[in-house]
Amino acid sequence: MSDINRRKFLTFAGLGAIGAVGFEARPWGLQYAGAAPLPTSGAGTTLEAVAVPVGSSGYRRLGAGPGWPTIVRTELAEARSGREDRRTALASLVQLTDVHLVDAQSPMRFEYVHPFTGSAFRPHETLTAQGLVALVARVNALASGPHTQRPFDAVVSTGDNTDNKEFAELGWFLTALNGGTIVPNTGAPDRYEGVQNSGADLYWNPESSIQDMYKKAGFPEIPGLLGAAISPVTSPGLRTPWYCVFGNHDDSVQGTVPSGIPPLEAMYTGSLKFEVPGSPEEAKAVDIATRFDPGAIPAALSAITTPARVVTPDPARAPFTPRQFIAAHLDPANTGPGPVGHGFAPDAGETGIGYYSFEIAPGVVGISMDSTNRAGFVDGSLGAAQFRWIEDTLVAGSSRYFDTAGNPVSQARNDTWFVLFSHHTSGSMDNVVPDPSAPAEPRIRGSRLVDLLHRFPNVLAWVNGHTHENRITPWPGSTPEQSFWEINTASHIDFPQHGRIVEVVDNVDGTVSLLTTLFEADSPYSVDHTDLSPLGLASLYRELSFNDIHADPDLLGGTPDRNVELLLASGR
Repeated sequence: MSDINRRKFLTFAGLGAIGAVGFEARPWGLQYAGAAPLPTSGAGTTLEAVAVPVGSSGYRRLGAGPGWPTIVRTELAEARSGREDRRTALASLVQLTDVHLVDAQSPMRFEYVHPFTGSAFRPHETLTAQGLVALVARVNALASGPHTQRPFDAVVSTGDNTDNKEFAELGWFLTALNGGTIVPNTGAPDRYEGVQNSGADLYWNPESSIQDMYKKAGFPEIPGLLGAAISPVTSPGLRTPWYCVFGNHDDSVQGTVPSGIPPLEAMYTGSLKFEVPGSPEEAKAVDIATRFDPGAIPAALSAITTPARVVTPDPARAPFTPRQFIAAHLDPANTGPGPVGHGFAPDAGETGIGYYSFEIAPGVVGISMDSTNRAGFVDGSLGAAQFRWIEDTLVAGSSRYFDTAGNPVSQARNDTWFVLFSHHTSGSMDNVVPDPSAPAEPRIRGSRLVDLLHRFPNVLAWVNGHTHENRITPWPGSTPEQSFWEINTASHIDFPQHGRIVEVVDNVDGTVSLLTTLFEADSPYSVDHTDLSPLGLASLYRELSFNDIHADPDLLGGTPDRNVELLLASGR
């Protein structure tokens, strides 16, 4: 991380002062009303403590740093005194996002392009199951919002639940959230067969003394790690009803390549794994093809001059389709804490419709969108039919809204607050390549969705993931009541590995507050490299992610993107 300047370092370490972290790049002025009233309890959240690095250079261990305060953001509404005594809790929800359950031994991976695309290989990717189990344990231990103590009404996982749309990964994800024992291993039942015991300089080889590029950066040698990583781990399962959202990694090969390319489909369950191309140019050709020209991937793979590694084939690695993804959630065996289907409609396994609405709490409705594009590629968009459905759903829960010309419309309806969920953000919904399953249907960009949401005063927030970054954006409307917040949360695979609590409260003064609090997995900050228990591996998962040579300190976000009170004019 020698190229990280001091300002970025302070941000990454969690030491940036309020108002000092990259705000000049924002298109709006930050407005504060000081710190929010103290929560009832911040225990177990980043209000109490956060992971911070120990030392100043090289491979760094982590320790507990001071918690982050809750900051009041008033760009969209005034913070009125005494609201903490008046307020009523309306809902309490948890967002998990981008957990990326990884089958790190799959032949259908391109780890060797990580010098060009850092996310292609992560040194901690064998430990995603242990990391998610510790995150589930944290949600259960918290059980309620720190500000209102309202028990969690719902948990929403906003996409990239799997890393490479494999049935094995999907099974691990469902078991982690519903409870049960996961064996995070594919291929040979008694050994690891992946790039981390390849002996190649490109990868961290934790059980070898080889001085690979990661060891040269200070990564440790940990005998027995790979065997422990593929050993059974038991999840307690969530105790709160949970809902699922599609992400591009749940829909496309490696999150970017469209499905249905025959040679790639066959690679999933095959016995040949490409680990090290013959030259950087060969790797670069594959990288370019995966990102810009998927049809060229077979030719780029055929041009690799080094032999592939022979690994044990496994039918559990087969890729699933969107309908199969939905059907797995609808399987009664996967109900866990509920609801049946985890939001997906009973017939969605046949229709393939991946969007739905659900009641978070009385008077508060969630709208789960499917922002993935079946044509592939990283970014997303909405189909026109889904866009119309969103509008119809908002109209049905609004006694007052605005038409496309900006004229107010009143009707006899019971008002409902809305929180929308998607994988993609407003800024990453520009992939309007025609969907091959509906080639004539127009695709809708994120900017049009923002315009739609401005028409409905009952919209409170749009909660999403995808960027792996903590970022909260105010969207001011033509009137104060037409404003809403976009809440983007960091992933649980790249540091800082956060989840987010959102508490919705009525301040009984013409305003509503969204109290958002970040939390980390229930695993110690300090890591004992000889502790290969599931809990020890979950701690190592965090430490390795911090030290990843491709780690991006900007993902932490600034102070106003973390623990915040977001004010809105309610119009009620």
